[in-house]
Amino acid sequence: MNSYFDAWKSVAGALLPQALAGAPAFEAAGSEPLPASATGFTATLSGDFTGGFSVVLDPAILDTALVGEGIDQRAGWLELLREVAESAAGELLAKTGRDCRIASFEEAPITGVSAQVFTIGAETSLWRIWVIDAIREPAVPPAEPASPPSSASAPPDSNSPAECRPGIDLLLDIELEATVRFGCRELPLGDILELGPGDVVELDRRVTDPVDLIVGDKIVAQGEVVLIDGSFGLRVTSVAEPQKRLESIRCLF
Repeated sequence: MNSYFDAWKSVAGALLPQALAGAPAFEAAGSEPLPASATGFTATLSGDFTGGFSVVLDPAILDTALVGEGIDQRAGWLELLREVAESAAGELLAKTGRDCRIASFEEAPITGVSAQVFTIGAETSLWRIWVIDAIREPAVPPAEPASPPSSASAPPDSNSPAECRPGIDLLLDIELEATVRFGCRELPLGDILELGPGDVVELDRRVTDPVDLIVGDKIVAQGEVVLIDGSFGLRVTSVAEPQKRLESIRCLF
């Protein structure tokens, strides 16, 4: 997997059939011109991969209930396709080590181009999805350093936990349990006892907010949730100070 298109196909093949329920097939079906007056959802990439990646949905898909009644279905599909785009960027970053980020995601008209077509659904309800890939990939792999810097000339890393306490290298192989926290909510005991299948508990943060990586009882990093080969992952966007991260090992003693 070396292209954003490959990463998108992998993520879309997992998420879109689930959204439409019944696990419908998601398959490539050649290429063809876009329908007249097509409205697309376009992700603009930045980093090592740049350019636009657009998805146009069959109008019949937009009429399919993705979220509850009385809610804007188009807005629901916008959020789902944004999640697919961001997860594909995270998967490509994990696979290649190259910087791949979604700089913007918006809905806009698209005309006058041919596109790769995918079909989704059963034979009785087969919908089309058009994909326009205009991503510019890195021309060459990043250069490898000629030789590692010598320990005599390398400046100390002020952000390294090893610099924070003598002898910390003796603990570096110890495995700690890391937990990703999406949010929290205080509930009365009575409400907790009445919970049943199908109930929804609203958390204290939005889907666009960063999630916490917790070790012990300390937040050691925050980041964005991504999909990697069908499993959840965390793309770290910020980390706590080294001293704060070291405090998480107090649970060992």
